[in-house]
Amino acid sequence: MTYPIKTPKKLIEVALPLDAINVAAAREKSIRHGHPSTLHLWWARRPLAAARAVIFAQMVNDPGYERHLGRGVNKEKAAAERERLFKIIEDLVVWENSNNEQVLERARAEIWKSWRETCELNKGHPQAAEMFNPEKLPGFHDPFAGGGALPLEAQRLGLESYASDLNPVAVTINKAMIEIPPKFAGRAPVGPDIDADKGSKKRATRDVFEDWSGAKGLAEDVRRYGAWMREEAQKRIGHLYPQVEVSAEMVAERPELSKYQGEKLTVIAWLWTRIVKCPNPACGKKMPLLSTFMLSSKKGQEIYVNPKVSDSGDIKFIVGKDFDSALGEPEKGYKRGMSGIFECACCGSVTTRNYTAEQGVNKGIDSVPIAMVCEGRRERVYLSVCNVPLPNLQGVDLGFLDLQLSPNPRDVWCRNFGLNTPADLFTPRQLLSLITFSDLVKEAILRVREDAIASGMNDTGVGLNDGGVGATAYAEAVGLYLAFAISKVSNIGSTAASWMSDRGAFRETFARQAIPMVWDFAEANPFADAGGSFAAAIDKGAMAICELPLNGRGHVYQQDAQGQKISSGKLISTDPPYYDNIGYADLSDFFYVWLRRSLKGIFPDLYATLAVPKAEELVALTYRHGTKGKAEDFFLRGMTAAMHNLAESAHPAFPVTIYYAFKQAETKAEAGTSSTGWETFLAAVLKAGFALTGTWPMRTEGAGRLVGKGTNALASSIVLVCRPRASDAPVISRREFIRELNATLPDALLDMTRGGINSPVAPVDLSQAIIGPGMEVFSKYSAVLEADGSPMTVRSALQLINRFIGEDDFDHDTQFCLAWFEQHGWAEGKYGDADVLARAKGTSVNGLVDAGVVESASGNLRLLKWAEMPLDWSPEDDNRVPVWEALHQLVRALNQDGETAAGQLLARMPDKTAGLTALTYRLYTLCERQGWAEEARAYNELQGAWLGIEQASQETGHIGRQSALDI
Repeated sequence: MTYPIKTPKKLIEVALPLDAINVAAAREKSIRHGHPSTLHLWWARRPLAAARAVIFAQMVNDPGYERHLGRGVNKEKAAAERERLFKIIEDLVVWENSNNEQVLERARAEIWKSWRETCELNKGHPQAAEMFNPEKLPGFHDPFAGGGALPLEAQRLGLESYASDLNPVAVTINKAMIEIPPKFAGRAPVGPDIDADKGSKKRATRDVFEDWSGAKGLAEDVRRYGAWMREEAQKRIGHLYPQVEVSAEMVAERPELSKYQGEKLTVIAWLWTRIVKCPNPACGKKMPLLSTFMLSSKKGQEIYVNPKVSDSGDIKFIVGKDFDSALGEPEKGYKRGMSGIFECACCGSVTTRNYTAEQGVNKGIDSVPIAMVCEGRRERVYLSVCNVPLPNLQGVDLGFLDLQLSPNPRDVWCRNFGLNTPADLFTPRQLLSLITFSDLVKEAILRVREDAIASGMNDTGVGLNDGGVGATAYAEAVGLYLAFAISKVSNIGSTAASWMSDRGAFRETFARQAIPMVWDFAEANPFADAGGSFAAAIDKGAMAICELPLNGRGHVYQQDAQGQKISSGKLISTDPPYYDNIGYADLSDFFYVWLRRSLKGIFPDLYATLAVPKAEELVALTYRHGTKGKAEDFFLRGMTAAMHNLAESAHPAFPVTIYYAFKQAETKAEAGTSSTGWETFLAAVLKAGFALTGTWPMRTEGAGRLVGKGTNALASSIVLVCRPRASDAPVISRREFIRELNATLPDALLDMTRGGINSPVAPVDLSQAIIGPGMEVFSKYSAVLEADGSPMTVRSALQLINRFIGEDDFDHDTQFCLAWFEQHGWAEGKYGDADVLARAKGTSVNGLVDAGVVESASGNLRLLKWAEMPLDWSPEDDNRVPVWEALHQLVRALNQDGETAAGQLLARMPDKTAGLTALTYRLYTLCERQGWAEEARAYNELQGAWLGIEQASQETGHIGRQSALDI
């Protein structure tokens, strides 16, 4: 006999206050002080606000859950209860409430209340003692833990948190966030108080700061031993970073420097440019690959570098407020095209990209210093280079850097120009600096252990890797955070980092999800009191440690998601790799080589290999698999296996939530243009044995990263809410499926727009949100059969679901335009909103741009007005003609050239007639309802002229046929 488990619907399967979550998630992208992301860089992290809200709503019963169990329910009471839960979420997602115990306790109390209700419903189940213990919450697991946001927020909400990942850098980050802090919570620091004269800033010390709750004592020790490391490093290599005295000669050339005459200024950055030999045989001089002459572009504070070429071909770089206009445009420097194309400063010859690449690959690209940036009084002071001490690395062991960067043509650009190893990404001075700090981590660990024992901490000699909690383990924990500071220094301290002239600050190596080729790079001073310094890295890391949860338990493992057993009986929320968007393993080699040098002794298994393991990483990178098809097959097989593992393992009382963000792409097929990465992923999830009970769009990326066609920036995540499909799920016909949609979706749509939910879903998100209840119907069956007996595809099911928002009669591009127009009219909207809507409509922003119906720039998007449509448009030659484009071209022709011209245009696209009349009526009705008189007039005039246009079209067609007969 089988005993069914009673699983109340959770809040996330019914309703969410999306606006509040999205506002908080967007705001969080600008928060740096104390944010866990400042511990160590990871790519495409989920916002903590979204993670916290999703996990809470995943665990809390929807107030109307008894209705889902076949019982009566008071709708007004359920709505009031739902409103109360929404208020908890709205408070929960606010950044300032991250560690507000009153807010967190309210959320935890609701989680416990729902759990006990669930246990009560299942108290007669044979496995009740094991699966439904009202005194113990199930654990949480994220099998693709990455940057650790989801496990961290589960821990904050009171769950025992488990995280796993294949990538050793990700595993280390998760250990730092959820596993280590609870081990040493509430302990006072063991290190000697910092001497304020020796630290870069005054630090709070034991005399004035006695609150060592949570991880504050651990954070203070990171500060103290970080200050010791900085002091020791300065003794050893400080001479390589000398101050610069402003001389009388400098002031004579630049009078604005007079206020600094005689002072020694600290150099924040040395600015360099790469050089190659000129391709012109008659010249052959060294040519600087300088991509800009502007050092500071701040209004009223412009500073330039002017290269001066001597008769012998030597180049001197003069820094000042004046610019030699003979050099051309200051913003362009010597750059004359795409990456690698430059003009010679001596003879004016222009390289090809291939020439520059060949020089780099075959002979290496050298570099020369062009300027120095110094710390002034509340300003940056730009000076000409006077001396750049370079260390002799003879005798320094660089063997740990002797490995090839991955030949990833998209994400590791620097290899195209001969920068093939981690060592190639740093100057000799940067290498020696990073090696010195890395070696000091090991010395610091020894000092921490001695001080910890002296302070009375027990020590059994058991380290972190073996579960230790004594002095040895504590010392290694401090060492891990110190090693993270070196990662932060390397991110700004490489030759792939550059100087931002508009901000007067460093652009880090990973400003994008790639290791780029940078022609003008900025070398940071690790001892300066500025961005890029070791002290700044320590300070940011310590602030982040202080903000980690005050209690809880965490466990972190290096595991493959396809075969791991950690998920068994746990709540699961996860953020898997997004097809081919990011080559995580390829990029993380950059950090791995330095972390390995410091931490291999602590985690010998985790750092056993010379580079990050890549073969099993679930990312569809063509270069690894030979062809795009093989890469896609590898990804889908592996991801289906991983999802199947979750479907079988997850605790039955809770849905599984899966974040998925995909750079929208389109492929040409015989049947036309089809969308979509996320649709393919959705099919894989269903194939793995999941049924969907919700889909929610979350704004998880900042708009600033969304600029540029074809980039890998991710606008939003779609949170899929899943439950395992019943093993005996029946098969139904298409007709039965449509009948069930007709019975289900009207109520769901009403709830989402104006009834039963406190926070109505915005129109731009409605198309995505309605997929949830629609796909719940589709995915609970083992198959939906078409009339010919073939299984219905996910794509076909989505088209049927879209009927319920009245847009099924049009092509996907037109569906997008109609929904966007209703929300924004002709005004601009955020790219992230457009990305979500396009995905839901089965199209993409790039496709819409190609179709000629939208304009996308600077993180925004807008529909093109009819007056902006091109005059020479030819529907016969346009391989993508949405009804929206055809209609507005018709409006343009009518307004500019009259009915005859409009009729002639209509005759060239006779298959669009039905769609054009339907869309005209729809838009006129919409504009009238919105009170958009001017817009309504255009569509009203088209309606009024339609008979004349049709007659002109028929006459044009008749003339065309006669002409063909004459021929």
